Amino acid sequence: MKKRIMSLAMAVVLACSLAACGNAGAPAGSTSAAPAASSGSGSGALTGTLKVGMIGPLTGAAALYGNAVTNGTKIAVDEINALGGDFKMEYQPEDDEHDAEKSVNAYNKLKDWKVQAIVGCVTTTPCVAVAAEANNDRVFMLTPSASATSVTEQGDNIFQLCFSDPNQGSASAQYIKDNSIGSKIAIIYNNSDVYSTGIYQTFSNKASEIGLEVVSTTTFTDDTANDFSVQLTDAKNAGADLIFLPIYYTPASLILQQADAMGYKVPMFGVDGMDGILGLEGFDTKLAEGVMLLTPFSADAKDEKTANFVKKYQESYKEVPIQFAADGYDCPYAIYEALKFYADKNGGLDVTGKSSDEICQILVSVFADPSFSVDGITGEGMTWTANGEVNKAPKAVVIKDGVYVGL
Repeated sequence: MKKRIMSLAMAVVLACSLAACGNAGAPAGSTSAAPAASSGSGSGALTGTLKVGMIGPLTGAAALYGNAVTNGTKIAVDEINALGGDFKMEYQPEDDEHDAEKSVNAYNKLKDWKVQAIVGCVTTTPCVAVAAEANNDRVFMLTPSASATSVTEQGDNIFQLCFSDPNQGSASAQYIKDNSIGSKIAIIYNNSDVYSTGIYQTFSNKASEIGLEVVSTTTFTDDTANDFSVQLTDAKNAGADLIFLPIYYTPASLILQQADAMGYKVPMFGVDGMDGILGLEGFDTKLAEGVMLLTPFSADAKDEKTANFVKKYQESYKEVPIQFAADGYDCPYAIYEALKFYADKNGGLDVTGKSSDEICQILVSVFADPSFSVDGITGEGMTWTANGEVNKAPKAVVIKDGVYVGL
């Protein structure tokens, strides 16, 4: 926290000094001065080629998430490169199989490639491991989906495009209360998972604060995520009229299957980790009918930007994009807009040959600037706090006829 506050303060100093004389101080955690803007023509042009890496599970149990992110990221990179002008992005994804050690290996491959900024990591545990390395090396990271606060606590150079776990938990409780979705709530969460536990804790605290009654709280671990009869029976006996599931889509699919087998019909409400359940191989999507999710993205939104993205994604990958794809899409644009923001204020910027440290200092100073915002498909007017958390409005969707529909 102290490091981020220091970084924000330095960002203000950086902006002031640039305006006065064209020089800059360095943000916390770095020993070198921020790079000078490109002298060029003084037109504020952004030029050069930026090397952008991505780290996520492209194979293995969480591959649905990682492939969605890299697919969305690739579409955005291609669009940015097609804009014309003298700025381009070179993109390289690396597979970590949702494993912390393999994720660090993937990071080292990107370092050897001379990466300048990273989209990732996709999942939380690998992201914590890589974030610590990236902070030491001063490599900027913008994670599309690693939502635990432990991710951004690794350093001032780690930012989230996804909601943090605390925000998801409190926002879910408030949404359920405000929209009268349920009055007696059962919670089933994974107590061996940082993501699930973090959301549960803030949901529970917020529910208590606003008078939302929790009648059943049961847990499981990764090793016991195959039989949910005890948890479902407890919820049923407690008279729950809604089950809150701050978990990933694989255990959620088993809960839906087992609830159906025992004849227990009750609405269920999840968060972003459940997005992807419709694409789970072998899962009967009819069982997910009526399931609600709090998410920043709805593929059925009618705005032009979302419609164009969904169309391109379906043409390229033959499926409807999930929220992870949308967050992946917004990440390169956020980085691009931040570099443009800096270039516009400082007479131009040529990123070619800039070290990861130099690019990191620029991006940290911009993302921590309250006047910087991004309009994306997962949120309009997105800004970031000094803690690396994104500010954007949550949306809720419901599964109807096998697709997500905005609530």
